[in-house]
Amino acid sequence: MTMSMPDDRRSRQRLVVLALITIATLVNYLDRTVMSVAAPLIRGEFHIDPSIQGVVFSAFSFSYAFAQIPGGAFLDRYGIRLTYALALFFWSGMTLMLGFANGVIWLIACLLMLGIFEAPCYPANSRILSNWFPQNERARATGVYSIGQYAGLALFSTLLFWITANFGWRALFLIVGAAGVIFAFVFYLGYRDPDKSRRVSQRELDHIAAGGGLGANIAPTRFSWANVKKLLRHRQIVGASLGQFCSNSTQVFFLTWFPTYLATERHMAWIKVGAAAVLPYAAAAIGVFSGGLFSDFLLRRSGSANLARKLPIVIGLLLASTIVSANYIADNSLVIIIMSVAFFGQGICNLGWTVVADIAPKNLAGLTGGVFNFCANLAGIMTPIVIGYLVKSTGSFFGGLAYIAVLALLGILCYVLVMGDIHRLKVETD
Repeated sequence: MTMSMPDDRRSRQRLVVLALITIATLVNYLDRTVMSVAAPLIRGEFHIDPSIQGVVFSAFSFSYAFAQIPGGAFLDRYGIRLTYALALFFWSGMTLMLGFANGVIWLIACLLMLGIFEAPCYPANSRILSNWFPQNERARATGVYSIGQYAGLALFSTLLFWITANFGWRALFLIVGAAGVIFAFVFYLGYRDPDKSRRVSQRELDHIAAGGGLGANIAPTRFSWANVKKLLRHRQIVGASLGQFCSNSTQVFFLTWFPTYLATERHMAWIKVGAAAVLPYAAAAIGVFSGGLFSDFLLRRSGSANLARKLPIVIGLLLASTIVSANYIADNSLVIIIMSVAFFGQGICNLGWTVVADIAPKNLAGLTGGVFNFCANLAGIMTPIVIGYLVKSTGSFFGGLAYIAVLALLGILCYVLVMGDIHRLKVETD
């Protein structure tokens, strides 16, 4: 039975839900990226060379990628509310533990656990959008919550660098981790699926259902590798996953190596690095939001999900590929502008998650998100290691930026040639 408020007016409970996952995503990305802020200081204290630093950066993504399918299966089995709250609590706890690290092994162990506990977050976000939003609002909703990926560093970058400079890198992990633990309880108290919410009106439920939402009442599905194989038979999932792998390589650079790039390659002072990092992160946040608005506008005007989702992503990947031009620019101010354009383009590519919300079978939404995010986050394993190796072997970031640009161009081919038609897939489960 739907527990809802009187149906004589349309509520806006889906906007409250959107606020919850936006804050959760902000916490998620702060927890995974504060390592990039602290890295140069940790590197000096623990005497880490660039290749080992690359391994440390990749530790999170290694476990994060391989936990995607189990995390998605857990989500399908136990639901959004419990899964998300537990994930928030434990990943934030791992961030706290990083503040007590005494060496590289401790850092890697905590980052591996951090990746495991963050794994269900994006499959859950995708499922929440599929449940709470009609299709013609999903890209905008994706744009709003995805601002959290970059808004944390855009808004708090200078503060984070100031904390690190004045109180040490350990304080950074303790403060950010504690904030996440507190928010885990807020999320658990505040979130309900549409069919269990007391604050949603029948008119809002009807509005969501008319646009293809309200998938929360699908019966829980047990995990099986046969279901994974069935999903991978569809070119839509393969194309979207490979395309997101390519675009994520740009994002991973900014979330791991970018502060080190500014400090070592561009020889910027530490506090100045924090100030310079604000513009690219803000540009990425704007890219996420504007990409969602543009996509939903195209969908309303054309009625074509293929045009509305693919065109902005292709434009975003083209912009991301311009990062290579920083190799040929001496002026640091111009380099920051180039980096901002590239990160703006990558922000647009976050529409890949809207594509997943559009194509995922309703009975396998969590598993679909897990498969997609597994492939996408293989970039998080490869990119830090590849860039670390190139920096150590060549003494510069020249090859690393070229590597990212080439992958961005390959991503265009994945969306244009591999993916095929965007529509809701139907998969019979075992």
